[in-house]
Amino acid sequence: MTRSTLLASTGAALVLILSAAPAAASAQTPGVQGLPYDARRGVFTFAAGLDASLPAVVQVTTLGQSRGPRSDGDPKPSQGGSGVIIDAAAGIIVTNNHVIENGQKFTVDLIDGRLFDAVLIGADKATDIAVLKIEASGLSQVQTVDSDTLRTGDLAFAVGYPLGLDQTLTMGVISGLNRSGMGDAIEDYIQTDAAVNSGNSGGPLLDSRGRLIGINTAILSGGMGGGNDGIAFAVPTRIMMFVVDQLRASGEVKRGQIGVALGSLTAERAREMGLNIVRGAVVYDAAPGSSAEAAGLRPGDVITRIQNRPVANAGSVQATVGIARPGATLPVVYLRGGREATASLTVASADPVAVRMGAGAAMARGLTFRNAGEGAGAQITVVEGGSVAAAAGLQAGDVVVAAGGAGVDGMAALARALQGANGPIDLTVLRDGERTAVSLPG
Repeated sequence: MTRSTLLASTGAALVLILSAAPAAASAQTPGVQGLPYDARRGVFTFAAGLDASLPAVVQVTTLGQSRGPRSDGDPKPSQGGSGVIIDAAAGIIVTNNHVIENGQKFTVDLIDGRLFDAVLIGADKATDIAVLKIEASGLSQVQTVDSDTLRTGDLAFAVGYPLGLDQTLTMGVISGLNRSGMGDAIEDYIQTDAAVNSGNSGGPLLDSRGRLIGINTAILSGGMGGGNDGIAFAVPTRIMMFVVDQLRASGEVKRGQIGVALGSLTAERAREMGLNIVRGAVVYDAAPGSSAEAAGLRPGDVITRIQNRPVANAGSVQATVGIARPGATLPVVYLRGGREATASLTVASADPVAVRMGAGAAMARGLTFRNAGEGAGAQITVVEGGSVAAAAGLQAGDVVVAAGGAGVDGMAALARALQGANGPIDLTVLRDGERTAVSLPG
């Protein structure tokens, strides 16, 4: 499920927010010691801490190539969003990938009225982060802090340019941390009840001292109009800085893999396994020769912590591995037969062409698949965020019945077809009882 997909099962919509602005009302008890107080005006205020950061919040306009004939030959405006300057000396701005996606030209408006053309340094769809650069003097920048220091209940401020308005500041609290499972991306979101609306995408989420803790990305909305319902999500700085550093260095993000097929622990699966927890990632299979196999993970193991972080579901593991460099060691805690054990996973370089066969599942091109039944095809169980499979639109639950024009009766047949294809391959997929053609890039 992508960020723009309607969450039909809950009647909610995950909406891209092309602008930032969390607004909410976290009431403070009068007279609490330590609250920022302006004695001259006799009011409580956070203005002093935020003032230095507001000039670093910019409006981003993306211009796309016109499809029809135009006399001036110039691109026309396509969409707008927000951004934040993190390096004033180099003119580096962070925004969302979906703000600049498919754009041909980008402009940046500063709060002081100046307008600049921007150059796209790079973008990462899996985390929805993009980096722009402008040539300008007299810029301001935000101070960035580690999002791992956040706690639920902390105050949070969103800044951006929502709904065509000028720069707007809203306040809320951190409603939750480590949110995932809402799409096929690398997700480890900060949740806030700050009011965020269309146009806020790419804008900063700040703490009460005006320091950057995340990039506003999406809202969960129950209304068809995509309005704010008090549930907004931001990419934490822990993920943002990993991506930004790689984009600045090489223009692309290189990720590793651990060779494990995972599923989220559900209440039903927990009952079947005799567990009294419903948070974790269930190991379906470990590919031969993979880091997961070397670490001793087996089908049925339930990962509960990775790199000292709690695992809520399969997305939690994916988010940690997705920002780990090849060669990094990730400690894991898992349950086997109800007993806790530990292991270490070494992140390996990803090979998009390789096909790995396990006892009950196979992995290739960002897909994990297994037998759908006797001669019934290969069922996709996991689609890796940011992979070519995710970009092609494949979904967990799809059943591949043909690949490259040949029938597929099970996972071994699909694995052979993918192994023998040096480039893109056409798949025939059964989804909700209907056949769908999908071209899977090489």
